[in-house]
Amino acid sequence: MYAYLQGKFSFKSPAQVIIDVNGVGYEVNISLNTYSALQNLEEGRLFTHLQVKEDGHVLFGFFEKTEKEMFQLLIGVSGVGAATARMMLSSLRPEEVTRAIQQGNVAVLERVKGIGKKTAERLVLELKDKAGKLSGSDQSRPQGNSLEQDALNALIALGISRSQAEQSIQKIILAEPSVSHLEELIKKALKAI
Repeated sequence: MYAYLQGKFSFKSPAQVIIDVNGVGYEVNISLNTYSALQNLEEGRLFTHLQVKEDGHVLFGFFEKTEKEMFQLLIGVSGVGAATARMMLSSLRPEEVTRAIQQGNVAVLERVKGIGKKTAERLVLELKDKAGKLSGSDQSRPQGNSLEQDALNALIALGISRSQAEQSIQKIILAEPSVSHLEELIKKALKAI
């Protein structure tokens, strides 16, 4: 029904935002990934999914279209509701969920609160073919590149935003593909920020 909402964020919390669109405030449930992307913004756009239930309508918002698409795939699996899908997208980024599903890595999915072994196996079975077809899936990147991932985790631990850290790491890798040591990549990425 609603593809996206664009307006001012009049209230923000890790679980919910109120977005003011021309004087109308929409209460939107969000994931932690979306919150970290918009926490410093005064206004912006959220891609939305409206869940219609007997006891009311619930609006879910996502900063990236890929996250919305992953949410919709997840709630299409038997036993995975909107709350569980939102919990998954708060614990893992959409590309991490995609990677875990495509590699059949049930253990990664089981670490999410509310996901047991059977549900994780069902996710892998039902979504293995669909997960790689998301509009923003990063098929061009080599899967399982632990050097990039380790550098990203280190920069985030140092307090740098995920998007800024990812951009910096990609800039270094494109400029200097010969960088093969984690410490060297982190230092160069820090200088590039």
